[in-house]
Amino acid sequence: MARRAAKPSHSLNDASRGQRIQKVIADAGLASRREAESMVAQGLVRVNGELIDALPAWVDPARDRILVDGRILRPPAQHIYVMLHKPAGYVCTSSDPEGRQLVTDLVEHPTRARLFSVGRLDFDSTGLLLLTNDGEFANRLTHPRYEVHKEYEVMVKGTLGPEDVARLEQWIFPVSQSQSTGPGRQSHLRILRRDGERTILTMELREGSNHQIRKVMADLGHPVKRLRRTRLGPVRLRGLAVGAWRDLTHSELMQLREQAFADAATIQKRRMSLVKSGGGDALKKHGKLRRTTTRRGSSGSSGSSGSSGSSGGSSTSGNSTSQSATTRSKGEPRGRGSWSKNTRK
Repeated sequence: MARRAAKPSHSLNDASRGQRIQKVIADAGLASRREAESMVAQGLVRVNGELIDALPAWVDPARDRILVDGRILRPPAQHIYVMLHKPAGYVCTSSDPEGRQLVTDLVEHPTRARLFSVGRLDFDSTGLLLLTNDGEFANRLTHPRYEVHKEYEVMVKGTLGPEDVARLEQWIFPVSQSQSTGPGRQSHLRILRRDGERTILTMELREGSNHQIRKVMADLGHPVKRLRRTRLGPVRLRGLAVGAWRDLTHSELMQLREQAFADAATIQKRRMSLVKSGGGDALKKHGKLRRTTTRRGSSGSSGSSGSSGSSGGSSTSGNSTSQSATTRSKGEPRGRGSWSKNTRK
């Protein structure tokens, strides 16, 4: 259960004063917006000598004297935008209590600007990672509201077919009630190729995060062998060796800004364009599979074969939904489709 936010005791509670303190800290490149909020909660931020003990708090960076962890906050001379090909064995934080290597140690930018990662890739994951000192830009790219999609290449154990992938989508990207009446699920999986006893998938995320993919896939009997981010919005990882970095080109930066700072109407157009252009093919197959699964076990259901109603001897009389579609097995997550134990290996 989320803790109730503390009531501010400071005097900087007038929104007309300027900008939110966490945004100013992030724009200065000292930390991400989320990390800035944590700094406030830890009592590390003072404005004009006054402790900022809770949010919200509004400041004017041109007039107020802002100290973060005892250091005067100064806005950066310029914003820096870097693409890094993250190797495995690095963490995407500004510090690590376990003493692990940081991604920021890989980037020695000539400006010596203090950079932080845009979003995160876990310790074992690799691929495209952006670093910047532009807090607002980073927030726009990572906040689910702005729907800047990410693409991953995922190698899993086992040989998967199209129906297996459709079932995996039910578990990894469950369709919410609001999505069921809209353009449909925007995140999906697609088989890229099969390599012996391994399957390589393309995973596109337009909402949510990749942090639970490894756990979910392991639970389903298809542990992830490799997870690599290949794209962020319109920007792809190309021609960059593992551990190497470069500044974003002007074209890449403009394309990212166009997506990240789009208004609600433009975001809605992007959603509809995805469906019309065929991006919803996996959704259509998934929906067909769900309807087929629902019909199984229905008594006297028109259009269903005799084997679908009698296979396994678990048909349900008088109900429109089969026992297999509604009953959760022990340990199965609530609200997700059932997963057959007879999945191909």
